[in-house]
Amino acid sequence: MLPESTSLPSFWSCPSSKDESIVDRGMIPLTSWGTTLESSSFVLLIGGIEVGLAYFPFFACLSSEFRLVGSILGFCYSLIWFAVTVLQVSQCPHGQFLGRYETVMFYWPSLLCLAFLLGRFLHMFVKALRVHLGWERQAEEKSVLEAHQAAHVKRLLRRPHPREGEATWFQTRIYEWDPCFQFPSRMIGTIVLAFICLYLFIVIEFYVFVFVQDELAVFEGKLESYVASVNQTGNLTPVILQVKELITVTKGVWVVTILPASLTCVSYLFHILACYRKHIKKLWAGDKHFLPLKFRNPASSESVVAIARYSGWQIAYILWGYLIIHVVQSLCGMAIMYGLVLPVIHNQALEMLQGLGIGILTISIVVGLMVLQVRIAAGFFLQPKLSAADKQKPLALNNRKAFHNFNYFLFFYNVLLGLGACLSRLFISCVLGTWLIARIDRTIMQSGYEGADMGFSAWVGMLYVDHYHTNPVLVSFCHILIADHRERKLQQAIKYCYIDQSAGPRVSARSRTRWLLLQTLVNNPRLVMLRKPKSGHSSREFTQILLTCSDC
Repeated sequence: MLPESTSLPSFWSCPSSKDESIVDRGMIPLTSWGTTLESSSFVLLIGGIEVGLAYFPFFACLSSEFRLVGSILGFCYSLIWFAVTVLQVSQCPHGQFLGRYETVMFYWPSLLCLAFLLGRFLHMFVKALRVHLGWERQAEEKSVLEAHQAAHVKRLLRRPHPREGEATWFQTRIYEWDPCFQFPSRMIGTIVLAFICLYLFIVIEFYVFVFVQDELAVFEGKLESYVASVNQTGNLTPVILQVKELITVTKGVWVVTILPASLTCVSYLFHILACYRKHIKKLWAGDKHFLPLKFRNPASSESVVAIARYSGWQIAYILWGYLIIHVVQSLCGMAIMYGLVLPVIHNQALEMLQGLGIGILTISIVVGLMVLQVRIAAGFFLQPKLSAADKQKPLALNNRKAFHNFNYFLFFYNVLLGLGACLSRLFISCVLGTWLIARIDRTIMQSGYEGADMGFSAWVGMLYVDHYHTNPVLVSFCHILIADHRERKLQQAIKYCYIDQSAGPRVSARSRTRWLLLQTLVNNPRLVMLRKPKSGHSSREFTQILLTCSDC
């Protein structure tokens, strides 16, 4: 804590009342920007640019080629931010909604990130200083081909080996570690930032809940005073008691569903990483069947814009998804409370069980009749199997007159059944749509309308940009071309030097290429059938030998 004589600027001072907002304290003079929609858009744009300029020095110092100067400036800038944040937290550690250490709960992610940056810049300074003093060699220029990409290409060229031992349930159902794959820094940064934003959003939501809870407590006090004034004999007394019960149930369900809603969004973040690896690997293999037809050849400009949008949209979808999932889970919790728990509390368990039994019996009869229709169709209205090895009967009608009678008498029942099926379709679509709203890696639109899902469009565009720029086979090919170009330049530079060409046997480039081709075809027998056929007995004999070797 600071001494009493030390004072901070006005925008660091603690608010004196709950009603005093940030705008009233002069932090954001929004009134000068007007109230129109256009001015609000400009305010958001200018605010985003302001935040970007405030944090741009961190990235500039991290990516600077002058490592020594960049590390010093970055460390000083991070230290200033860290000191200002600590000073602000120490000046106002407590809040008005959560009480003690409210400000600490809100700012500890920022302090953790700033501490990480301080350590990073310190490490950069020590390493750059050792290079400057000549204690270490300066790092060579980074190669185009990274180690995990080279390992991936080597695994493709190697004969596949069967798995040693059985895969665990976690590996088959959830995730399996791949040493030849590395997530890009953009994905890791997006997921980490999404975690931080989700945490802050939950804290802000809890602030709002505490504020609403205090207002509802005042409202409940007024209702209790009214009930006491009429001695619980007024006409509105039962309604008031039901309203108080509704408020109590709503508050309890809202607090309880915070944990499952947050865990759902956290699982989505990890699942997005797993889907990214699965989708990008399919694109590397040339498989685009997991994408809708409209997204299998996107425009280049749209893909570039999509990768710029992805990180921000992913975070926004997670935040909105948490709020929507929380509301849906709260509604489900209230339905359970009013359907199962409250009747037991009000000594109405028998009526509740009776209604529950009737509902279950009705659903069982409907499902049973649907299953019975399928059984009758399979037993009486289909011709027998053509072979005993067939899994099902052929789609050929049998007993057509009986089938027409069956169809006629069930027509009126199926009309009534269709009414319920339509409502169930609507209900299931709403539940799945709200449950998967945070999943930007898959569309929630119906087939043919996927283009209206802007989030999924951003996901697909980002995948294509990464596919075209990080494909290990393509990057390996470019690496070979660059290395060959450098080697030729080196040979031209030393062509006037004496080189003993007579030492060692000479191998022609054509023979070396044919030998490498033979080795590749032996290790990958399926490529033999894809080769362009050549006329001549020797070519057919060579292909037959390779196929014989592959069978062996």
